[in-house]
Amino acid sequence: MSPSNKVTIKPPQVLIVGAGLAGLLLAIALQKANIPFEIYERSKFVRPLGGIMALNAGIFPALEQLGVYEELLKISIPSVGFNIYSGDMSEIALLKTEGEKELIGYDRVVFARPEFYQLLLSKVPAERIHYNKKVVSVIQTKDDVTISCADGTSYNGDILVGADGAYSGVRQEMFKQMQEENVLPVSDTQELNKGYVCMVGTTCPLDPTDYPGLDAETSSAYQIIGKNTHYSWSAFSVLGNRIGWNVVSQLATLEQSAEAKFGNAEWGPEANEAMIKDVKDFLIPFSNTSTMGDLINATPAENISRVFLEDKLFDSWHHGRVVLIGDACHKLLPSSGQGAVTSMQDAVVLASHLYDLTSLTSEGIQEAFQAYRKERFPHVKEQYEASKINAKLIYGQTFLERCARYLIFNYMPISIQAKASSKGMAYRPQVSFLPLVPNLGSSYVIPQKLSKRYEESLKANGSTIAV
Repeated sequence: MSPSNKVTIKPPQVLIVGAGLAGLLLAIALQKANIPFEIYERSKFVRPLGGIMALNAGIFPALEQLGVYEELLKISIPSVGFNIYSGDMSEIALLKTEGEKELIGYDRVVFARPEFYQLLLSKVPAERIHYNKKVVSVIQTKDDVTISCADGTSYNGDILVGADGAYSGVRQEMFKQMQEENVLPVSDTQELNKGYVCMVGTTCPLDPTDYPGLDAETSSAYQIIGKNTHYSWSAFSVLGNRIGWNVVSQLATLEQSAEAKFGNAEWGPEANEAMIKDVKDFLIPFSNTSTMGDLINATPAENISRVFLEDKLFDSWHHGRVVLIGDACHKLLPSSGQGAVTSMQDAVVLASHLYDLTSLTSEGIQEAFQAYRKERFPHVKEQYEASKINAKLIYGQTFLERCARYLIFNYMPISIQAKASSKGMAYRPQVSFLPLVPNLGSSYVIPQKLSKRYEESLKANGSTIAV
């Protein structure tokens, strides 16, 4: 069912900078709302980079509404927990999430990131995405906003959405204007925190006889914490007899962080030879002889990339007619598996508030942006803090981090772990102008508010509102 075509104002023209996961999902939602948009992406073309991704109930209802969830299931397999090993292959802990589906309503799923990206990309008309458009300036007036690109082109709209990642050019331009107006918080002038560097990839199809469990119906998942090394590494089976893998190095000092910096291309392939040499003999639990080198050799070199695992929660999410979503306003460590979820939740919530715009004046747009941040910020902050704690448990190599890991993984009751997990899944924002997906599990879910405009259109058409 689509929302009514009846509108109280002319729909805003939305400029989206960044064709990442958040930008694409926002575009998909805006299509459902009949809100015009264009996407401007700095890259010349899409590159299939990244390792595995995991998603959970925090975004599944919205994906169901937008016609993505069923197709996601076709490229993913369920994850019912993972094993944590030491570098010598001794088991540290076994974390199980069996029974979580009855509690939460959904299985967690894992898949290769490039395939999910292609799925979202297929939902957006190709003519709406403009490549090789690096934004170099943003000019706002009380009536509109204009972006100028490095190729000399410029584009005008009512609203500008910065969905261009942790090194967001839109954010830099917005902050520049805020500094000129002396309204930028000091905390937002500080750089992202860099504590880890990570190399990721997904193999080509492998022979299950060489990797027992590779063809199982659920993901075989292993997290390995190195001994006498600053490395941790992981391997997860994904659909198609492949393995998504990553290697994480903890950066002990700010000097190491500075030396490790390789530029702002988060998912671009870089010179990885030194890191590969360090980790090629690391064991993985799929068999007695499997190594990280085997997985790296089975991964096309052009699909291996190295990224910083950074974290930063910015205070300023909008100014004037500019608003930020995803990594542009909050960069989470991937340790809790919530980075992509929170980014896509931003897209869902922002789309809902844009649908309910009552005025295209600066005041009307600011009201919508403020409501968006008010809803999202507390939930993002909670996940941001959780990601930092989980990173210390999973990647940390200091004595205190090792002690904490041993105590938590071996002595925290599974019931408490399950309760904490279900609490994190209570917030599941849905698109407010589409029929709501009912709660499928037994755990509490924060009630969803329907768009007032959508409710009015249903009443006018004589439809029943189901919540």
